[in-house]
Amino acid sequence: MGGRHPQATYGLLRDTSPVMRVDGVGVLVSSWALVDEALHHPDAFSSALHTGRLGNHRPLIPLEVDPPDHRKFRRILDPLFSPQRMKLLEASVAQLVNDLIDDFGDDDEIDFTQQFSVPFPSQVFLTMLGLPMDELPTVLALKDGIIRPDAVAGKPLGHPDVAARQTATAQAIYDYFTNILDERQGERRDDLLSYFLEAEVEGDRLTREDILDICFLFLVAGLDTVSASLDCFFAYLAEHPERRLEIVKDPSVVPAVVEELLRWESPVAAVGRVAARDTELGGCLIRAGENVMPMLGAANTDDTHLADATTVRWDRRVNRHLAFGGGVHRCLGSHLARLELRVALKLWHERIPDYQIRPGVELMFSNGVRAAESFPMVLGSPRR
Repeated sequence: MGGRHPQATYGLLRDTSPVMRVDGVGVLVSSWALVDEALHHPDAFSSALHTGRLGNHRPLIPLEVDPPDHRKFRRILDPLFSPQRMKLLEASVAQLVNDLIDDFGDDDEIDFTQQFSVPFPSQVFLTMLGLPMDELPTVLALKDGIIRPDAVAGKPLGHPDVAARQTATAQAIYDYFTNILDERQGERRDDLLSYFLEAEVEGDRLTREDILDICFLFLVAGLDTVSASLDCFFAYLAEHPERRLEIVKDPSVVPAVVEELLRWESPVAAVGRVAARDTELGGCLIRAGENVMPMLGAANTDDTHLADATTVRWDRRVNRHLAFGGGVHRCLGSHLARLELRVALKLWHERIPDYQIRPGVELMFSNGVRAAESFPMVLGSPRR
């Protein structure tokens, strides 16, 4: 489920078939109550059974590990991604945003995806891992080889060459991080990989394989989702210049804008689960082994949960949404993502208060993780 404006489709699904079986896809779940129920019952709707679909050898940690083992990993990892620790990155994240904007020079038009939304979160990733910025092409190639193996291989999904490309890329990711961990094993630095090597909670420590599986997830999930969020946010603001001006006039609204656009746009439209046993959801029998897709975007725009859910408002005092999932598998990197989005929105609108989608262009967004294929953006002045 994707496209530029999927909210009407979400409403149609909620109203007609809040639990719907789709051949070749699985069981789509679209109301807030039922999505929330599925996310909070990992015993019935498992993430662990969803493993191995990205060419990975082992479960991606912590996403593809269910309780009780999941709890051990979150106790070690949650402090490393806490709001307080992420706050320490703010100055370096701001510098990355400013450097990317500086690179636009005096250009009147950019491709927002290629020149900002794609490189920015990958640069943050390199900063956190203590890696040089000239590693950016390598990191992006590894990410795309997993997330978009069809585009990289130049063949349609399902073609043997695509599967081979994804498998080869997965092994390359393991090899890439193995080499870096070998370096950190001999010389600790002030970076995330060194923290992983030292992290301990009540005697529990991460093994080398654990760290590799965390890094694999961080690379393939954390980078693409922030890029997609930026694409969705800036597309909305370009389409609604009056809302963009509200940010320009009052930057203090940015945190509320981030939460509301996470809810409204839901850059990750759905997440995957597998039924661990025969069960029932919303009166629908779901068989053990069936794929189940809780649709985060549909839940987030359900007005039975949130008044005026189909209206975009910056003034919500309470904005409980599922853009980062819910339950035990709620996104580990949510605080990092929020920091990146807040800093990007604030600094961008200070320096580029006026921008629009190139006239005549209709943005095309991918399914699942709703990223723009290309985003031709016309820039106004000034660029301070």
